[in-house]
Amino acid sequence: MTFHHKKGKTTVSDTERAPPIRTAPVKITDVAAAAGVAPMTVSRVINTPDRVSPETTARVRAAIERLGYVPNLIAGGLSSRKSRMVAAIVPTIAHPMFAGLVQSFSASMRQAGYQVMLSISGYDQTDDEALFHALLGRRPDALLITGSAYTPGALQMLIEARIPVVEVWDVSSRPIDMVIGFDHAHVGREVADFLLGKGYERFASLSARDSRALTRARGFTERVAAVGKPLVLEQTTCAPSTAGAGRDGMRALRPLLDQPCGLFCSSDLMAFGVVTEARVQGVALPAQLGVVGFGNFEFSEVNEPPITTVSPEGSGTGRSAATLLLRRLAGERASDNDRMQVPFRIVERATT
Repeated sequence: MTFHHKKGKTTVSDTERAPPIRTAPVKITDVAAAAGVAPMTVSRVINTPDRVSPETTARVRAAIERLGYVPNLIAGGLSSRKSRMVAAIVPTIAHPMFAGLVQSFSASMRQAGYQVMLSISGYDQTDDEALFHALLGRRPDALLITGSAYTPGALQMLIEARIPVVEVWDVSSRPIDMVIGFDHAHVGREVADFLLGKGYERFASLSARDSRALTRARGFTERVAAVGKPLVLEQTTCAPSTAGAGRDGMRALRPLLDQPCGLFCSSDLMAFGVVTEARVQGVALPAQLGVVGFGNFEFSEVNEPPITTVSPEGSGTGRSAATLLLRRLAGERASDNDRMQVPFRIVERATT
């Protein structure tokens, strides 16, 4: 850069000045001219990239980045009745199972040209109608919701929205549209049978008070009762489950461990708290206490001792939900394939 001194001032030569600032926004026609394509091709790259060749897509995206073009998605949505946005509702992202679901779902939808608007509902569903009203007011093209325990008014809003809806984590008896979930009561029964097979004669349950955790706990305790075995402790805590609640539960269970006991925890976080407190209390695992969690979180495998757990297909659920929504958004009709039951398995480790 060349500097010139004139009357005590330092100036830059005209030929080396920075390019002028644009006063008008970059238009789609500007991008098309820069990329050497038609404006319709630019629109397709933005809205339906799967319909454009990778080479043309790369050239158009390079022009968009170079020019700083920002598509008017609202205007595009009004004309095409598509917002290219989907909404996802989960109770929390503090738990790895929901974080993994959101991560894989968002990645799959982004790859198809959709953005995900995330909403954290918590576990209190008294305001679910307000939540759905706010989300549906943004005109999403589709919706992912966790579970099916919503008020009749909220469910009616979802039906009247007339957009694809996929429910995850629960197997609903009256699904709104598409379902990917598993039978939580069946999970509880399978854990009870697993611990019975390990030779335990007395049992306990620690659960958070959300609908899915309580259903798993109920399946467990009903199976224990059905075979005539004693349940020495059945304790619930506020949702979501925490390691601290697990430690509290272990302290309540400790005086009852005069005989070996099999314990089912509603999540691995709670099981981790139980195992931690058991070591503090000098409880022998699994001789005095067998512990099974739920979720198969990473720390469950690397903990000392590693924790036996139920492993659901969390990240697989996110990808499957995206696949179902994308098929429906592409115009496919509803079918029996819209009802998917997620497999699970008990991963045996050192706590049983």
